[in-house]
Amino acid sequence: MQPSVLVPVVHTPRSLTDVYGPGVALCARPELEVGARAAAHRHTRDVVSARPIAVAADTPVICSAGGTDPQLLGHLRDSGLPVGEDLREFRGEAEFTARVREAVAEGLLLAMEYPQPTALCPDASALKTAGLVGHLNNKASINTLVDPRFRAPRTVVSRDDLAAATPVDRSWVLKAATDDAHGGSLDVYLHRAGEPVELPAFTGLLAECVVEEYLHIQHNWGIQLYVGPDATARLLAITEQRIDAVGVYAGGKFGPVTAPPAELLAECLAITQRAADLGYRGLCSLDCAATSTGGLAVLDLNFRITSGSIPLLALQAVRPDFLDQPAESLKLTAPVPLADLLTPLRPALAAGTLLITSGHDSSRTDNPLRQSTLHLLILGDDPHEIAARRGALEARLSR
Repeated sequence: MQPSVLVPVVHTPRSLTDVYGPGVALCARPELEVGARAAAHRHTRDVVSARPIAVAADTPVICSAGGTDPQLLGHLRDSGLPVGEDLREFRGEAEFTARVREAVAEGLLLAMEYPQPTALCPDASALKTAGLVGHLNNKASINTLVDPRFRAPRTVVSRDDLAAATPVDRSWVLKAATDDAHGGSLDVYLHRAGEPVELPAFTGLLAECVVEEYLHIQHNWGIQLYVGPDATARLLAITEQRIDAVGVYAGGKFGPVTAPPAELLAECLAITQRAADLGYRGLCSLDCAATSTGGLAVLDLNFRITSGSIPLLALQAVRPDFLDQPAESLKLTAPVPLADLLTPLRPALAAGTLLITSGHDSSRTDNPLRQSTLHLLILGDDPHEIAARRGALEARLSR
């Protein structure tokens, strides 16, 4: 497989308005399940809700006030991003509910990127129903959408059978099997043979889980696609993924990437079209891999706006003529004011070698936790230099 540049499409969106069209409001906040503590995963849910702001353009966005800091918005606008013009901010749960109900009352269709209760967002007001979004993102549903040739070996097991399906002497991957978002907290758990088994918290909450065979991955791609108002699946771009030691997404590589085989790309388009035929609209990212034995597998379906799709819209907006140049994304999080995170980055921002794609400061909400987050794109023309700068930024925050 040889390196390739981004694959062109007939129409390349540069903002959420290009993706969704008029009359749609976006809400990317994961649902808080009935009975869960109000503080559970609060920071994650708020940060995720604010990620689309930089690329929203004319699309209304229901978002945490933590993402609407004036200094942050100024940085986004100064860099040429299509920042949302209709930001409907909330500072707490009551205001979030109010913003959703106001949008419904206006007659807007709501693009709920995570399933929300129909009592809050009725199906008649949803661009894509909660049931559909939950089904498409349920790790137990993947085999209903993926051709058998590209299915990773996986089994759906009940909680009672989980111990037998997760032996200490074999490597495996554990995923949640649920239509619910659980606050966006359901990370993948990777077990390596011989290490102690420490099952994640979600195994105590869910009736079922998915156990996948551990694959030795040679290439790990995020195939970025979207479905517009015409219900047609289109390829946006191919990215490569950085995965941390425990199997969790740590960032993406953009620009020149190793090209996936044509049959894998064709299957990703077909999967997205199957979802479109069921009623899905919006962005999605399909996690795919080539294994060391030559196999090809679709590992995960992420039918929602993701950390891979937002940087791509940003790149299309600020440097459409240089999409074949390398870039890497990363997230910085620290228990400091947002201004303190921004200050050391100003020289790189001014030089155009760093791009903010979103940010969040919890002090602008009623969350007692004090935490700031920045999502960044490191730009340049040398992938090795970009990787070194990314490592330096991550190391600075870890000290």
